[in-house]
Amino acid sequence: MVNAIRLALGALLLLATGAAATPTHQHVFNQHHGGAVAPKTSGRTANPAMVDMSQWTTVTSMDAIPNYQLRVKNPGLCDTSVNQYSGYLDTAEDKHFFFWFFEARKVKREDAPIILWLNGGPGCSSFTGLLMELGPCRVSEGGNGTNHNPFGWNDRAHIIFLDQPTNVGFSYGKDVFNSIAAGKDVNALLQLFYKSFPEYANSELHVFGESYGGHYVPAVAKAIHEANKELEQKRSLSLLSASEEEQRHLPLASIGIGNGIVDSLVQNKYYSTMACNSTYPPVLDQKTCAKMDAAYPTCARLVKACYKWSTALTCVPAMMYCLDNIEGYYEDTGRNPYDVRRMCEDADLCYPIMGDIDAFLNQASVQKALGAEVTKFESCSEKVNYGFSLNGDLVKPFHHYIPPLLADNIRVLIYAGDADFVCNWYGNKAWSMELEWPGKAGFNAASDDVWSVEGQDAGEVRTHGNFTFLRVFGAGHMVPYDQPVNSLDMINKWISNTPYV
Repeated sequence: MVNAIRLALGALLLLATGAAATPTHQHVFNQHHGGAVAPKTSGRTANPAMVDMSQWTTVTSMDAIPNYQLRVKNPGLCDTSVNQYSGYLDTAEDKHFFFWFFEARKVKREDAPIILWLNGGPGCSSFTGLLMELGPCRVSEGGNGTNHNPFGWNDRAHIIFLDQPTNVGFSYGKDVFNSIAAGKDVNALLQLFYKSFPEYANSELHVFGESYGGHYVPAVAKAIHEANKELEQKRSLSLLSASEEEQRHLPLASIGIGNGIVDSLVQNKYYSTMACNSTYPPVLDQKTCAKMDAAYPTCARLVKACYKWSTALTCVPAMMYCLDNIEGYYEDTGRNPYDVRRMCEDADLCYPIMGDIDAFLNQASVQKALGAEVTKFESCSEKVNYGFSLNGDLVKPFHHYIPPLLADNIRVLIYAGDADFVCNWYGNKAWSMELEWPGKAGFNAASDDVWSVEGQDAGEVRTHGNFTFLRVFGAGHMVPYDQPVNSLDMINKWISNTPYV
């Protein structure tokens, strides 16, 4: 099946390049970043007609967004020392998005901001972030329970972990295979969340994500920002209907992207640097890196066509060519694509803990406590990844959505662990410096200063105005997993708007 799919994609590549192109690599790093893979039967089951409505303590809707409702309960898992909620955002289009919320540990409810966290893939559950990286607990070995995480990001912030798009994690329903559509649904979720919990009315909102979050976060921020501006414009002209008055200006204060894929045109240029000339020992020989560099002009030409037309016909060939002729060489090494310092330990994203997460969330008692309506949890969905791949979403540009945020004083943090290959810090810093915005010259002229945590060098930071790039020393793709102490310092300073140096 995979070979047939890749041959079909190769035919699209033939149309775009005018030359035969035979895919040569099977990509082990198809999740968290990208790569076409064949869908398989997942065993997911969900029957909305048999939903037990009695378990939900709150069901909220709004006349202004009549096609949405929010169902909420208290699961009492992971961290019982704080208030927590889980539930579903339902839409009339048969889309059901699952979320899990935790209150801040050390800050009064009314004083703490809200962080919305999105993992990547496309197709990976945000419970990877919760149970492996930055949540208030981490799954125990074997998946029988959880252990307290003293470095959880709910230290000084409330945090929402959201499974999106549909058919990721415990979410289910009509397929959505593009990032922009998902952003609009998240805006509705937040409107209903703030209505359901007026105690958080003054909580600033920070939208953060990792990896393919480099697509999701700008898309979500775009949806929120544009809805806010439309709402304020109507209000200023006294054009709001009675139902629209119920909507609120969502207090979007910042966005953050960790080891993200944002601007493929720029980032593809730096895989050879990370493989052969990084601060870590080389993982490929110079001859192979020379091949990667030689392939870049064709890769760039195809990506530019994708940027111009944004169709599957232009974007899928760009994805396949760049994967096979630039990124694909890495997997022959057998090393972890998310950390050049390590070999791949496990078939499930190279981290055994991923299997523990699946085991924990597939316990019937855990699913009952959460109110999950999907009976088989999978950390990553191949079907969703495949759908996004065939839609060409993986190569489409999302950096274009960031300058309007900066222009309206929304702060932007781009951070990257410097041991990651697949979304490496060289490429992330490069696109940050090439981003077209009024502060570009000032940002590029700014110095890279040392960021210290507890007297130790933790990374390098460059800031100009409301735009910051942060390199995290000694971390791979999942920064909070590798550097929990430093990542907590990073987020606490960011949400309090405290300088890193």
